[in-house]
Amino acid sequence: MKNPPDMENPFIAIQKLAADLRDPDGGCPWDREQTHVSLIENLIEEAYETAQAIEELSGNDPETWSEFKEELGDLLFQVVIHSQMASEKKYFNLEDVFVKTVEKLVFRHPHVYGEEKGVENSREVLENWESLKRKEKWDKKKKGASLFSGIPEHLPALLKSCRMGQKASRLNFDWRYPDGAEQLFDKISEEYDELMRELPENPEDFHNCTEKKLLDQKRRATLEFGDLLFVVAQLARHFHIDPEYALQQSNKKFQSRFLHMEKEFKSKLDDGILPSTEEWENAWQNAKRKEKS
Repeated sequence: MKNPPDMENPFIAIQKLAADLRDPDGGCPWDREQTHVSLIENLIEEAYETAQAIEELSGNDPETWSEFKEELGDLLFQVVIHSQMASEKKYFNLEDVFVKTVEKLVFRHPHVYGEEKGVENSREVLENWESLKRKEKWDKKKKGASLFSGIPEHLPALLKSCRMGQKASRLNFDWRYPDGAEQLFDKISEEYDELMRELPENPEDFHNCTEKKLLDQKRRATLEFGDLLFVVAQLARHFHIDPEYALQQSNKKFQSRFLHMEKEFKSKLDDGILPSTEEWENAWQNAKRKEKS
């Protein structure tokens, strides 16, 4: 039986906790079995739970801040446990992670810590940031280093589209507002028209299709659909809307309305009776009215 970590120094305590859990002698069997790869899903999940806690913050509700604090701790522990696993193989430890982070951020803020002239706005900060990141990558001679090298592959697709647009914009490759507004809306219409030209009259034609002609058409339609989503993500970016967050909110709204309809049709559904299209539509409108009220 191990003694709980001494909380007099929380920084040391959380490292001891990670070491205790990973200890072959008396540690946790589940934690000992984990690898960096096996914990990827946990890391992503904790990040999303932290994001949700931020969205639910309320200045008048201490419980929401307590929840935020807890989620930050869960996210932090992912960093700690990965650092512990790396230290077991003599690669690096948590202190090395902290040192590397401080060094990198000092380097990328020469307008704060260096002799570089001050910047006038956040846009200049971001432009300098990208320039310094590219310099870092080339100095390290990283193969294939580019503007997009730092964008994680695991990022949700809509959010990734937005990030790519942001980075390209910092190099002046973008539809500029207000002059480029009409061009961007025209681009959305163009991508929509190209998608419609590739879609069959009957959607079922694309279901389990095996004919080469249809497979090629479905492939083209898929690409055109992606192009449309990409440009819509850029429109959201220009208006400072997170497209991933926007879609998540729509998902929540749809789920809430559908739950309301399920309750309305509970007796029918329990008996295996499916409501008609008209009944669903009326229930949907009822759910919308309830939502507004």
